[in-house]
Amino acid sequence: MHSTEPDIIKLNCPTCKKLVLWNDEFPHRPFCSDRCRLIDLGEWASENHKIAGKSLDQPPEDEGDDF
Repeated sequence: MHSTEPDIIKLNCPTCKKLVLWNDEFPHRPFCSDRCRLIDLGEWASENHKIAGKSLDQPPEDEGDDF
């Protein structure tokens, strides 16, 4: 017999590793709570989390004012 319910995605909260179901019971998904979401946001804001690769920040270009 086939279930009419779609398979629910199960994952772990990136902050505390608690089980999170990808449904309306977890409105802060992929986090388990707003607290874990804010902890993660703080880690990004303080630059403790970074995306690997070269920085896209480029120094300002010289506008040709050679005095």
